Amino acid sequence: MAIRATHELHKRRFSRNLGVGLALAAFIAVMFGLTVAKVSNTGPIQGFDHVVRPELVPADGTAAQ
Repeated sequence: MAIRATHELHKRRFSRNLGVGLALAAFIAVMFGLTVAKVSNTGPIQGFDHVVRPELVPADGTAAQ
């Protein structure tokens, strides 16, 4: 069976697929940019590990219970 020329339907599908692909790439770029901006604008990151963090204890020594 010989390879036939592409049909007009294939050209429309390619156009649609290209548009969806570009939209997906733009969405990924925006999410990556927001992630980089959020990570770069924060201070030191500390995990929640159930220990007292000295920088959160009030200066007068009284801890709120």
